[in-house]
Amino acid sequence: METPRGVALLASLALLAAGAAAFAPQPLSSARLQRSAAPRQSCAAAAAAAAVFDKAARPADACVLAPAKVNLFLRILRRREDGYHELASLFQALELGDTLRVWRLDERATSTMELVWDDGADAAAERPEVPTDGSNLVLRAFELFARQVGMPLRVHVELTKRIPVQAGMGGGSADAAAALFAANRLCGYPASMADLRAWGAELGSDISFFFSTGTAYCTGRGEQIESLPPLEPRREIYVLKPAEGLSTALVYRTLDLGALSRLDPDALLAGMRRAGGLLEPANFVNDLEPPALAAVPRLADIQRTLRARGWRVVMMSGSGTSIFCIGSPAGEPPLAGWSDELRAACFPTRFASRAEDDETVWYGE
Repeated sequence: METPRGVALLASLALLAAGAAAFAPQPLSSARLQRSAAPRQSCAAAAAAAAVFDKAARPADACVLAPAKVNLFLRILRRREDGYHELASLFQALELGDTLRVWRLDERATSTMELVWDDGADAAAERPEVPTDGSNLVLRAFELFARQVGMPLRVHVELTKRIPVQAGMGGGSADAAAALFAANRLCGYPASMADLRAWGAELGSDISFFFSTGTAYCTGRGEQIESLPPLEPRREIYVLKPAEGLSTALVYRTLDLGALSRLDPDALLAGMRRAGGLLEPANFVNDLEPPALAAVPRLADIQRTLRARGWRVVMMSGSGTSIFCIGSPAGEPPLAGWSDELRAACFPTRFASRAEDDETVWYGE
């Protein structure tokens, strides 16, 4: 039956109107609601996935230490054309560290992470926001490892933080290195330490150091590592961390390249390796101290107080704001008792090391 021309025309107009409505711009508020709905669903899905996993149901598949580090000396040699700074530094691992407990999940699961603050961690400072999503170096390290070895790997990670943050002690780098080692252990050691060191350098400059013996001469931007024999095994060291923190980028940005020390890094290294070298203040230099002390003048006050009380070596680590002390004065009370006076958290610890000839053994094992 033929449709009357007027009815057909009305039907066509109705179809055009419906199509226009479907593609018409939506009000901004509506568009925002639609864009925000997906993240809310993703967060809910992630929370549901984390809630399904029960840590109490079985023990962790891996538990590894992420040791802190200090720079016993740090020379900045020049600014490179790529924007990085060429450095020469003696890194030393410490027994103070974070702990990673890792559970391997089904390959179809989503990797998740939770953060636990140790009761003694950075007690003098407000605990900063630390991401636990895919932007965290720990989950990025697991993802990178799985991609490099071509093996599916999904995990739940419980990270217990003890290393103070914004302290120049390599906390994030240590966590990433420990994650790479844990991933290698979970998968049956398909990668060598040289592989892990190279992959760590893709994530951050300091990460490669942790695959050394625990004492290493680091050059380049920090990723070129020469492992050294331990200087003094389990040497006692105290670390103080005031509440103030500093951004590494800020310290480098305000660094005066014309005011750097002219000390020869090789001579500093030779001095450190001589008997008693760890008690010689002349062997300790940090070119990042001047901009850090200018940004946080109280750091200089803490250093003056400690030196006046007879500590042999007092220096800031890395870009700050932690200050470490070696060579306690005779008759002085433990430095830990001075936290209130100096308004800084105190972390008594010791040098740490690992056997480089056994690639299956990590720090503290």
